Amino acid sequence: MAKSSMRMSAEERRESVVRAAMIEFARSGYRGTSTESIARRVGVSQPYLFRLFPGKQAMFTAAAERCIEETWQVFDEVSAGLTGEDAARAMSDAYMGLVEDRDRLMMQMQLYVSVFAARTAGEDEIGATARELWEELFNRVKERIGGDAKNATEFFAHGMLINTLVALGYPQDHWVWAGFEEAGGGTPEGVE
Repeated sequence: MAKSSMRMSAEERRESVVRAAMIEFARSGYRGTSTESIARRVGVSQPYLFRLFPGKQAMFTAAAERCIEETWQVFDEVSAGLTGEDAARAMSDAYMGLVEDRDRLMMQMQLYVSVFAARTAGEDEIGATARELWEELFNRVKERIGGDAKNATEFFAHGMLINTLVALGYPQDHWVWAGFEEAGGGTPEGVE
């Protein structure tokens, strides 16, 4: 009987690095995260990490791409076959579930903060990619809800308000969530 190998392929290890990078960058931001902490989380050496990714920026970009793409995948799944307000409501309800994952929410917020910090420091390398990712998500949502930029803008403004309230730690019975209830939405289950 042949022994099964416990070794991961380079692609599996790369996937592990992206997942670890999402957690580390979510918790410490681009500048505050060391590649050493990512390597430690994955259980590999830094030199091995750099065989999979050319540098920290590439790891951050991969984590950002994953975060945005997974958000779209959820939106796409819940709104398949829907348009207009029905699609917007389905995606909005699904987003309330997405923000229950604190690492995902923080990765999204760190993406915005890290781009801003890099830009103000004159290092806008990750900014172009982040803007491209966000614009692609915006356009996908806009198309799904009927092509109206105003409605898409309102959808994303609503999402950013959710991000802010969750990040600030407002409990779900706090009055600030009342507008979501009145609009037919809800509050994230994990809000404390």
